[in-house]
Amino acid sequence: MRDEEQNDESMIPESGAPKGTVVREGRADADPLGIRRRRGGKKRAPSFTADPDFHFDYKDPQQLKYFITDRGKIVPRRISGLSSKQQRELTIAIKRARNIALLPYTAGK
Repeated sequence: MRDEEQNDESMIPESGAPKGTVVREGRADADPLGIRRRRGGKKRAPSFTADPDFHFDYKDPQQLKYFITDRGKIVPRRISGLSSKQQRELTIAIKRARNIALLPYTAGK
């Protein structure tokens, strides 16, 4: 009987939480884009996209790199702060730039 009691006590995590409770530790690399850390209102779009007649150009990879993660994914609209029309334009421009090898499909080493 004492062995069973000792096993039950040893199952309690070091954090002091009761058995069966999920304990999550905060890691700095768990949220690289800052999705969960952001508080408050909607993120603002970059200033160069505020011009009403602004269009993304697939021939300008430096501008497009701003909207690509370090893993090579296109940043979603809720993070980039673009309008839906601008986000569609951005996606097409990035895909065209990838197709003619101005941008990589995946992250480089």
